[in-house]
Amino acid sequence: MKVIKYPQRNDWSKILARPTFDTSSLNATVSSILAEIKSGGDKTVIAYEEKFDKVQLSTLAVSGKEIEESEKYLSEELKAAIRTAKSNIEKFHSAQKFETKKIETTKGVVCWQKAVGIQKVGLYIPGGTAPLFSTVLMLAIPATIAGCQEIVLCTPPDKEGNVNPAILYAAKVAGVSKIFKIGGVQAIGAMAYGTESVPKVYKIFGPGNQYVMAAKQLVSLKDVAIDMPAGPSEVQVIADETANPAFIASDLLSQAEHGVDSQVILTTTNEAIIESVISEIKKQLADLPRKEIAEKALQHSIAILVKDDEELIELTNEYAPEHLIIETKNYTDLADKIVNAGSVFLGHYTPESAGDYASGTNHTLPTNGHAKAYSGVNLDSFVKKITFQEISKEGIENLGATIEIMAENELLFAHKNAITLRLKK
Repeated sequence: MKVIKYPQRNDWSKILARPTFDTSSLNATVSSILAEIKSGGDKTVIAYEEKFDKVQLSTLAVSGKEIEESEKYLSEELKAAIRTAKSNIEKFHSAQKFETKKIETTKGVVCWQKAVGIQKVGLYIPGGTAPLFSTVLMLAIPATIAGCQEIVLCTPPDKEGNVNPAILYAAKVAGVSKIFKIGGVQAIGAMAYGTESVPKVYKIFGPGNQYVMAAKQLVSLKDVAIDMPAGPSEVQVIADETANPAFIASDLLSQAEHGVDSQVILTTTNEAIIESVISEIKKQLADLPRKEIAEKALQHSIAILVKDDEELIELTNEYAPEHLIIETKNYTDLADKIVNAGSVFLGHYTPESAGDYASGTNHTLPTNGHAKAYSGVNLDSFVKKITFQEISKEGIENLGATIEIMAENELLFAHKNAITLRLKK
């Protein structure tokens, strides 16, 4: 981990830059695959599953029997943990339900909104270096609460053609409609265009590697909506002298083990805490099964020493982290000043892991600085709001002249006439 002390403000953008990779040929490759899937359907998807996931499939759909039998491969402890997480995620997202209110803007003019679940949504669940069954809960549960009629899930199978049983169990308890053994770009294409087996959806959710992200952005240009632009995972920790260096190290490593392109940042006004955390990272790293991945992520991760809390907040809002952990004595005061972050974890006993799994908040969050403009996935992500209005005779008399004047001054006389005819009547 690189240490940077008291950086100048004009150097912040360079210091805070995310890891970059050569993607010059990425879009062309992804576009080619998507075009083949659009025209070739199931047959092309199966061919790409053999090429990329090294599996020969006769059918893409996961059978009901496979879903039912997934339980027997899981411990009772894991099933109980999944059910507890489900309960907490349900509670938090259910509280986000939209309440319709009718507003009389002018006497006789009533306007309101209605929230409607997106009919068909697609969920992509990675299954490569880590089977993310927790992401199934994070996406399928709010989709179910929102009232989405069809919830389609795609996830890559192993070389024997099996889907991780924890993913299947989580999908079952969370209300997923259909599950398919498809990974990567081919999964995004199948859900965006539809195939003989896979229904076309209206919006696609879920994380993935650079190829998956490129595919999502390409299909979103004209075929389907997506949750958000996203990239590699990241965490920033704000710490002071009251923080436990072992806690901080574990928080940084929990994000670093996601992938070699993950980024972790420690920011503080206390120089001593940096040395203690780096020492703890070395200790904990030695025991991690995903040590090699975490080590590579740490190569482009940094610890930044700044002069005061004001600079700390400004730097944080400039970085706009996906995850922000504030382990300081005045964490409430600092949190009030945060305007750019995906999800914030407050105090010494609130690790990012809690939000990743079971506290109830959603872990599908904007990365790469997109927290400046995007929210993380929430109940609203799965609904659309339709506006309604009803105008009485009294209402058109009260508001008509205003509309006529505005339409006339925009030279839209048919608009004006739609009002004038009603006023005359």
